[in-house]
Amino acid sequence: MTPQVGTTSPTDSIRSTVVALSAVVAVLCSFLGSGAVAGTPISEAAGGALSADATAVAPGGAAFSIWTLIYLGLIALAVWQALPQQRANPRQRQARWWIAASMLLYAAWILAVQFDLVWLSVVVITALLGVLARVFVLLTATRPESRLEAVVVDGTMFVYLGWVAVATVANIAAALQADRLDPLDLGANAWGVIVLALVAVVSVFLAVVGRGRLAVTAAIVWGLMWIALARIDSDGWQSTPAAVAATVAAVVAAGSAVVVRITTSRAESRF
Repeated sequence: MTPQVGTTSPTDSIRSTVVALSAVVAVLCSFLGSGAVAGTPISEAAGGALSADATAVAPGGAAFSIWTLIYLGLIALAVWQALPQQRANPRQRQARWWIAASMLLYAAWILAVQFDLVWLSVVVITALLGVLARVFVLLTATRPESRLEAVVVDGTMFVYLGWVAVATVANIAAALQADRLDPLDLGANAWGVIVLALVAVVSVFLAVVGRGRLAVTAAIVWGLMWIALARIDSDGWQSTPAAVAATVAAVVAAGSAVVVRITTSRAESRF
């Protein structure tokens, strides 16, 4: 039975607690991924399969600083949604389990990489992308009740989704490269262009579904531009085709979000 709007139920308290605990697990596992306290830095784990110069679509090292923003957002989200006045929020009721699942899947991804299980990490990050897409659909179906909710909940989860969309492509490429697999024998540069074109298509889809949400687009553009910069780095994996493809994909992502947002705003203003 679904509780009435504005009425907090025991289930609401359980959900909010699970989200808070999941955020703690995700942040603790992030220390393993950074190597700051224990574990191995992601760029060095699994024989360097996920390093900035491992494949033609690996983002430059500085790109991963976006995780600081995501971590802070997840912590803020966990605290905000646990507040008494937010526990009965209908949007949170729908999304809480999915948000908790995204945090736990991220933790699982860190562990998979730590144990050099690159292909398992592909499975996990693909599942994570699917969960974040579900959160995106749920949150864009209704408007946030306040600007704070828009920033803390929507902003955090949309940036999370945008970055994971790019990271999933990089992760798959890393797994293929680690096993020296080249489907159809097209070569790394050709596959780089193909998958970056796919990212562009996904960005357009997200712009349309999300009615031009800028947070998800900003994260995608961030990742794509760092891929482009990494491909022209003299010390890394150089690839002019991948650099151009990443730049074009970034322009497509940004342009589609702006066009959809303007079109949507004009349409809404007519009513």
